[in-house]
Amino acid sequence: MPVQPRHPAPADALPPAGAPVPADAPGPPTDGAPVDHAVGLAHFNSLPFAAAEAAFLECCGSLRWAHRMAAHRPYPDLGALLAASDEAGYDLAPSDIAEALAAEPAPCLHHDAPRAAHLALRAAHAAYESRFGHTFVICLDAYGPSQHVDQVLAAIRVRMEHEVDEERAVTAEELRRLARSRIVELVTADLGR
Repeated sequence: MPVQPRHPAPADALPPAGAPVPADAPGPPTDGAPVDHAVGLAHFNSLPFAAAEAAFLECCGSLRWAHRMAAHRPYPDLGALLAASDEAGYDLAPSDIAEALAAEPAPCLHHDAPRAAHLALRAAHAAYESRFGHTFVICLDAYGPSQHVDQVLAAIRVRMEHEVDEERAVTAEELRRLARSRIVELVTADLGR
């Protein structure tokens, strides 16, 4: 399910492949151990404004949100970056949320997934979009890939019962959660220079 990552970070936002990595730089997480994001965050803080804004747009498709996030650099630590993301997310106007939702990818499954799963997911998304007028978004950080389809289908079933205003609030919260997750991935991906 591509409801988590949207696209790889822009080429100019990441160091060139094969660039030297300091010997003491932490690598990307491989065993579930905590990661010190300081190296990736320091590099991210040093990006030109346009590259940082483009990278933030990959985390949340609102230009206003991305501009604000890029303008408020440097961030002293990951916690401050995530807090700023939340604050900027809470300040989004309905038009900003609509812009972010329009940038979200269309749902899909791995091509090897059963045909029935493809059909069920397509039908559920179509019903959701018909009712609410936008793409369904959900942050699946708490679930393994094998659970994504079931979680999406269950969440769509529950959220179809929401009133429009209630679903708008849930959608905005899911966008904030997705942005946080993508920011962590962005800073962590920078560690793999």
